[in-house]
Amino acid sequence: MVETGGAPLRAAVVGTGLIGGSILLRLHRAGLPVSGWDPDPATRAEGRRQGLTFPDELADAVRDRDVVFLGAPLAALPEMLARIGAGTGADCVLTDVGSTKSAVAAAATAHGLAHRFVPGHPMAGAERAGLVSAVPDLFAGAAWVLCPTAETLPGPFRKLAALIVDVFGARIVPMSPTVHDSVVALASHVPHLLAGGLAGATAGSPVRDAVLGLAAGSFRDGTRVAGTPAKRTVDMLLSNRAEVLAQLAGVTAFLDGLTAALRSADGDRLLAYYRRAQALRASLPERRFTRSRRSFPLAGPLDEELRFLLELGAAGGHLTGCEVRDATVTYLVHRPDDDEPGGDGVAPLG
Repeated sequence: MVETGGAPLRAAVVGTGLIGGSILLRLHRAGLPVSGWDPDPATRAEGRRQGLTFPDELADAVRDRDVVFLGAPLAALPEMLARIGAGTGADCVLTDVGSTKSAVAAAATAHGLAHRFVPGHPMAGAERAGLVSAVPDLFAGAAWVLCPTAETLPGPFRKLAALIVDVFGARIVPMSPTVHDSVVALASHVPHLLAGGLAGATAGSPVRDAVLGLAAGSFRDGTRVAGTPAKRTVDMLLSNRAEVLAQLAGVTAFLDGLTAALRSADGDRLLAYYRRAQALRASLPERRFTRSRRSFPLAGPLDEELRFLLELGAAGGHLTGCEVRDATVTYLVHRPDDDEPGGDGVAPLG
């Protein structure tokens, strides 16, 4: 689905930092007509230096496009979405790459764009920032969340899903905005708090320099995301504040349990906590999936298809194909096996 009406799909990327820039580079490498735009003149100049199309005016970048990716900062997304919606045609699909989804989904509804806006979040990145750090293969094999609705499922969602799989080689994870925000609070946002806590405490410690002299894999891994630009992290945490605080409560309770066991020198209790943590960690590289195909009629009804997609994402599954043919849409589905290590059968730790 990299064509529209027999012509190559025309794309634009607005906001060309690491994520937006990597999207732009990949679309360019795929040979699709793509333009970029960034509010920073130096970034636009860098894009032109790399041989990319970078008009100075936003309107020129998004005019006559089939799809526009919004890479603007979270706080700027609602206003930018409204501007791009006004500057694009009624059939132009809009999506974003922000790390929270509920607020921007609500903004799309408020601006009358919910029928062609599909909230998105590619789960890839690095501590580096800017177009100069962008790489076209950043999303290969990565999870890319898309939030379908009954309004966007018939056209925009299917078009985006096929584009992202075919061009970027990513895995589509369909989720509702609320489920996404709850999941990323624990999968991404709380780790930023923990990394900041460890790095920040070390920065103020009297043994700081000695720690840096001995810092090996555990410290480097544990503080890696603390290297993310601070403003980006703050915007992300504030945008998802309620969900982050809710998930942080569970992490704090587990830490309290570890601390109590350590304080009382209860080795058996410590062992139980760490065996639970170890089982979860071990399941990451060993996850097994059952692969299947699932088809739905293009003409609907859409309720069953939407329910299937949202349940798949919430269960940890993903898509690696979306093909429309012979009045049907067919998804290539990957669903987690039921016997995941560290999954069912783990008793709660009181």
